[in-house]
Amino acid sequence: MHPELALYAKPKKPRLPPCVHYAGQPKLIDKALQLQAERGGLFDVTIDLEDGAAAGQERALAEHAAVMVSRPREKWCRVGVRVHDPRHPAFLEDLRIVSAASAHLAFWVVPKVNGVDDVRYAAAAIQDAHRARGGGEVAPLHVLIESQGALAEVRPIAALPQVETLDFGLMDFISDHQGAIPAECMRSPGQFEHGLVRRAKLELAAAALAHGKTPVHNVTLALRDPAQVEADARRARKELGFLRMWSVHPLQIEPILRGLAPSDEEIQRAAEVLELAEAKDWAPIELRGQLHDRASYRYDWDLLEEAHRAGRPLPDGARRWFEAPPKDE
Repeated sequence: MHPELALYAKPKKPRLPPCVHYAGQPKLIDKALQLQAERGGLFDVTIDLEDGAAAGQERALAEHAAVMVSRPREKWCRVGVRVHDPRHPAFLEDLRIVSAASAHLAFWVVPKVNGVDDVRYAAAAIQDAHRARGGGEVAPLHVLIESQGALAEVRPIAALPQVETLDFGLMDFISDHQGAIPAECMRSPGQFEHGLVRRAKLELAAAALAHGKTPVHNVTLALRDPAQVEADARRARKELGFLRMWSVHPLQIEPILRGLAPSDEEIQRAAEVLELAEAKDWAPIELRGQLHDRASYRYDWDLLEEAHRAGRPLPDGARRWFEAPPKDE
């Protein structure tokens, strides 16, 4: 029996790709979408209307985004759009323009919210813009938590059904403290060690996971240092529970995928446990003196799913589980 059927009462909601890549200039957007297709959709692409447009060019970029989102692509190549914040004059115009392509949109990114009321307002405005274009299912919200006000209400934000991810905005969060957090904490190791920053990341991750949402780690400022990017991704995953991370340069994508993925040793061990469990019809087993049962089987299955989403090689016995969806047996 397939692990998904043996270990869960009902199918789990699929997790998101572990990396989301941001691009805000037409040439960079085109390049990102091309790379996404080449890599088989291992990462999402966000078209950035907030920080991507030059002053006075907001409308032109939004129109370009609507065209790019509407282009035919493989179903696993997911594209979202980051709009201006709900208080910005361009927010409603972003929605009006991009909603023309909303049927092809995977998610909306809403930045700089100050609390749950801002998120509710954004969700209602997006719903209205979508309804004006004919209705249908509305893409979920990816909400940026980058202020003290948003952090104070992170759990009610996570509880909203429209929200799919909580994304940590490190630089704005530090700026919001008006000098109380040193600037070096925008980089490693400070971003993982300063008490206020670490607390914020832990609270965000805990709130997201408690409500079945995905916690998303901030970007690494070292654009061309793949070792630092990979190390940051690994710390974010291992120490703080983040399941996804931002990229703002193509060179950051592969290090993020490696850093968030399980190690080869973890993958091999999980595959060995699950293959033996399958042979025993998912009853408890002993392997090298250690007890394993359905609780540990679920952990190992989640681990293999993470590895698969990150494009890591799997042992033959485990790879077959991902070659076809599970069927009732």
